[in-house]
Amino acid sequence: MIGKIVSILENEASLLGGVYDELDELKRELKGMRSCLEDADTKRALTQGEKSWVEDVRDMCNPVEDILEEFIYHMNKPQKGGKFTKHLYRAIKFPENLLEMHRVASRLRDINKKLKSIPERRQRYLVDPVQVTISNENQRKVQNDEALPFAKDDHLVGIEDDERLLVKWLTDEYPGRSVILVVGMGGSGKSTLASKVYKNQIIKQHFECYAWIVVSQKYVMEDIFRRMIEEFYGSKNEKVPADLSSMRYKELLRVLVDYLALKRYAVVLDDVWDRNLWTDINVALQDEGRRSRVVLTTRKEEIALSSFGVKSCVHHIQPLKSSDAWDLFCMNAFSSNSCPQELQHIATELVRKCGGLPLALLALGGVMYSKKTSSEWIDFSSGLNQELRTNPGLEVVKGILFLSFSDLPYQLKCCFLYCSIFPEDYQMDRGKLVRLWIAEGFIEYDKAKKPQLLAEGYFTELVRRSMLQAVTRSHTGRPKTCQMHDLVRELAISMSEAEKFSVVYNGEGSDEKVCKAPRLSIQTTSKEIKSITGLAKVRSLFVFSANLIPPSSSITLPTGLRLIRVLYLENVPIEKLSDEVGDLFNLTNLNLKGTKLKELPKSIGRLSNLETLDIRDTKIDVVPDGIGKLQKLQQLLAYHHNPNVDDFCYISGMKFPSSICKLKSLEVFDCVRAEANLLKQLRNMTQLVSFGITNVRKDDGKDLCISLQSMCLLRYLFVMVSDEEEYLGMDSPTFAPPGLKNLVLVGKLETVPHWFGSLQNLTSLYLHWSKLIEDLLPHIQALANLGELALINAYAGSKLCFSTGFNKLVHLYFRSLSQLQEIIIEKGVMPGLQRIYVGNCTELKMLPRGIEHLTSLEKLDLVSPVSTELLESIREEGSVDRPRVRHIPDINHFFESASGISHESLSGATSTIHELASLLGDVYDELDELKRELKGMRSCLEDADRKRVLTQG
Repeated sequence: MIGKIVSILENEASLLGGVYDELDELKRELKGMRSCLEDADTKRALTQGEKSWVEDVRDMCNPVEDILEEFIYHMNKPQKGGKFTKHLYRAIKFPENLLEMHRVASRLRDINKKLKSIPERRQRYLVDPVQVTISNENQRKVQNDEALPFAKDDHLVGIEDDERLLVKWLTDEYPGRSVILVVGMGGSGKSTLASKVYKNQIIKQHFECYAWIVVSQKYVMEDIFRRMIEEFYGSKNEKVPADLSSMRYKELLRVLVDYLALKRYAVVLDDVWDRNLWTDINVALQDEGRRSRVVLTTRKEEIALSSFGVKSCVHHIQPLKSSDAWDLFCMNAFSSNSCPQELQHIATELVRKCGGLPLALLALGGVMYSKKTSSEWIDFSSGLNQELRTNPGLEVVKGILFLSFSDLPYQLKCCFLYCSIFPEDYQMDRGKLVRLWIAEGFIEYDKAKKPQLLAEGYFTELVRRSMLQAVTRSHTGRPKTCQMHDLVRELAISMSEAEKFSVVYNGEGSDEKVCKAPRLSIQTTSKEIKSITGLAKVRSLFVFSANLIPPSSSITLPTGLRLIRVLYLENVPIEKLSDEVGDLFNLTNLNLKGTKLKELPKSIGRLSNLETLDIRDTKIDVVPDGIGKLQKLQQLLAYHHNPNVDDFCYISGMKFPSSICKLKSLEVFDCVRAEANLLKQLRNMTQLVSFGITNVRKDDGKDLCISLQSMCLLRYLFVMVSDEEEYLGMDSPTFAPPGLKNLVLVGKLETVPHWFGSLQNLTSLYLHWSKLIEDLLPHIQALANLGELALINAYAGSKLCFSTGFNKLVHLYFRSLSQLQEIIIEKGVMPGLQRIYVGNCTELKMLPRGIEHLTSLEKLDLVSPVSTELLESIREEGSVDRPRVRHIPDINHFFESASGISHESLSGATSTIHELASLLGDVYDELDELKRELKGMRSCLEDADRKRVLTQG
């Protein structure tokens, strides 16, 4: 709000004195408030009086924000009347909004009077320092949460025996259906164990279909049935019934019963709180005597003691052993995974206090990572002692999580709470989350750093502190998507509601509760969006319920949303957006991805504050002219995506008017369809960091290169030609984007562009449909930072030789190289390579020669069609190339079958086990013979012992 006031004071020359003075005084008051709020935030506990003061300050800010945004709205709305009236206003310099200014000045004066009714500013807002403590009020018992997997597989410790036991129960020979229960206190790792077993390849191969369902406390059986159907069909890569969303209970039940008939299935029901769930779901999971299995994870002992009417096995999760707890803590607390000597004593005490709870260890380790000195560790530990001693079980976990939140830097706290807006188990994309944080104003202005970079740093920090859990990572290890742990999310939701930061609406409670916070997340199917009233305070509206808005309809926004900043309608099945959207003057972020929109309303050009527009994977083909008026637009995401990478046209852009090139603030533009009158004007877009263009022709190459040369900030570039036979004419001798990090070229290349060798900052190179005859590798082998290389129908030669370089390459993909017969990897090349992917390379009869030198290789994927000779060379024991791949822990063959995509494990580790097993026969025979010899020896010694005298012999 301070920034808004400053902007108004600087930009609105027509302000009357009264308004100017009141705004300037309000700015000073807000600065004082902010400083004191930051001081109060550094305290672990506040007195009741201080809490009341903080709440009053926040409450005071709400009407101030309303006044400011309404004022900006009125000052910027289009002038009414004809040309004569407008000229008259200009001529006599008569403020168009004189009445509105007078009203605003009066309201501001009332606000300032209320503030000044309190004594002097310093005494009003000063919070006396007190000893840092932790309030018992923050240690509330967890009753409404349960965790999903909390760490990557390489962070799992101490569960090997548990995993083996569950695999044994899941694959035993008991003919009927059985239920396996995993029981333990919150944060003990129940879901983590279940997830590890669920991903086990033995389990994947043993069952014909499988499903993972998170149940949680409140569930709707129709929703669970829909998710089960989606999971079962997805596990076999089958198409989900088209009318699934419209089916009701009986129809869903029939689909499930019919689909599971005569199939061996496995279902994980994670986070079960209600003992009646089994009664509700049992009717859908028929017992066909095919050894199907159901796994339930729960923290309630009473559920484990229930009668299921079928065979059941119960496994109780125990706290981690001391050594495992220490390992887990050190993994997160120290960059080297090793505790410095001077911190050993304090760290040991902290681990002991965590009581063997994995979630507590993980969270606390993340907090301690930033503590570098002994004094910081001592200070932090002293504030933690009392709580960890006195609060058992879930109270310990809640205390640790609250401390993790409290220890966040001030600017990260809003970013963290914001993540609770998304539904349970929602995978948050880094780029999307970063743009939303910016739209909300959470990223403070910094001359030395762009908001995007600051926000990405915040994202990384939250993941590192385990406040967010990374789901996917790039080849550099950078988090790409993340989830909120359920327990962490519950903490964030409760804090958000208490501080009037945001509200998650799941169909319960009154509209009055919904409207108390400026951010509303609708996650229910029980109420139409337009029927929710009293949303004047809402500044960000998220809709996550696909069924909330009927398909084949237009969205009617609730009244009172004219000052909204964020409108998030991703995957909501609407076909039309009404023109009233153009009245949302304050709108900064508009997400329409995955909707069924066929066009944008013409009023889109009135959204003068819009910074992010996402229309990916909609049915929009042509964007209206009004888009060129959005001078503040920074992120424009506009393409259609085809998931089949083997298709030439797996990405298609949209048609934009040439006026789009007037947008000087645009940084991300993915992607535009090339037009003759647009290519030359692209050179005006000098601020682009990410750019994509499709439908390019060979003759466009020169103009395109000239335009790209002016984009000095470019980091990501995607270029696709118009059709499969078109050449990409990007061979300009002067073209070489100096800062380019990611390059995707789709189209035929006559020769390797000479400028490839100068891309020293390049980390990722994708060549698609290039059909090069010339060997590409000598041109890129010296690229110092190249970490990912993908060749998809990109090379027409028969041989590729990695003879030198590629020092940082991590991922290597070969796809649809129809002529390739041989790959050679010299010793010492690609020392850090972790993954090789080979797909649809039918002439490749053997593994890459030199693959045995790749000691860092973790995964080898072979995707059919692939030659039988290649597979047989490693499939059987004694196969010619089997010794060369024993060091690779994960080798897979993927192929199409009648049931969809199937999987065959060819792992070298499995081979070693089989070889050892084959040797056991010889070992057994020798041991048995030795046993007989020893028995004979023992008998003779006993006989000799009975003799009084022995001869020398």
